[in-house]
Amino acid sequence: MVVGKERQERPERPDMTRVRLCFHDRCFDGMASAALFYRFYKEKFNAQAEFGFTGMTHRAAQPWENGLFDGEENVIVDFKYSNSPKVTWWFDHHQSAFLTPADAEHFHKNPGPHKFYDPEYKSCTMLIADVTREKFGFDTAPLRDLIHWGDIIDGAQFPTAQSAVELAEPATQLALVIEAAPENGLPAKIIPEVAYRPLGEVVKLPMVAKHLGPLLERHKKSIAILRERSEARDAVIYFDVSDLDLEGYNKFIPYLLHPECVYSVSVSASAVRAKVSLGTNPWNQATADANLASLAEKYGGGGHPRVAAISFDPGDLAKAKEVARGIAETLRESRRG
Repeated sequence: MVVGKERQERPERPDMTRVRLCFHDRCFDGMASAALFYRFYKEKFNAQAEFGFTGMTHRAAQPWENGLFDGEENVIVDFKYSNSPKVTWWFDHHQSAFLTPADAEHFHKNPGPHKFYDPEYKSCTMLIADVTREKFGFDTAPLRDLIHWGDIIDGAQFPTAQSAVELAEPATQLALVIEAAPENGLPAKIIPEVAYRPLGEVVKLPMVAKHLGPLLERHKKSIAILRERSEARDAVIYFDVSDLDLEGYNKFIPYLLHPECVYSVSVSASAVRAKVSLGTNPWNQATADANLASLAEKYGGGGHPRVAAISFDPGDLAKAKEVARGIAETLRESRRG
């Protein structure tokens, strides 16, 4: 993988295609989607293609910076739509896939042959797998395990809360590292490895293994922290960990601690944003009737009907807390109903 000036200084080969692949950063589904596309493109289009990876984070500001789409092919997976004419491939499955109504109109009027959107999919990984297999004849069998876990993790399809929190599988351990490792750019380094190695091998790679032990200890401590800070009332869990380095906590812990609850609302913070996270208990959603993506969209956020988030500028933490409290109360009122 070559990026930035390094790539520009390397003499180009006549058979080389430069591909800029933008993916949802610090997200297992985003990483898995990128790995799946990487192998697909290499096998079906150009084995000599030179990839540069850019992890995208939801922020309060416009995410698409000038000059980002610097490839001959510019690809977005598991992230919001861009109306740039330079974008040649796009895959997404979020309800809130479009930043503006104009973007949605642009896509529907100019879908193009390589842009695919279906919010019915639980994961972007599965969407890409189905499209590339059915439309382009790509053999997805070697990546069956990756596709399976992309769908399980992003679609919250674990059989129990305990199985989601215990992190016994290589896939869930890798997800922990991708979401919480204190190393910028790590998911981009992992993508080419995941495209060709079993997940059990990937978690043993030095660049992953060095983070896994400390993060597993941090994970255990986070369970105790959320037990102490969670406020469960009227089927809604609320907690604030914005004063701790805990943005990458396991999102299923609240439902392990409070299985009787239906929704969770939380506040966290990092150097780049203050974040409000909204979730639905996957094991207690029979009475869940709130569309969390629609709730988040009122404040500039988005996601899926069952899980969503809102990003604020780092300096707007007080506003994030106010919004989170307001949403929690709205959900409680709807339960009291």
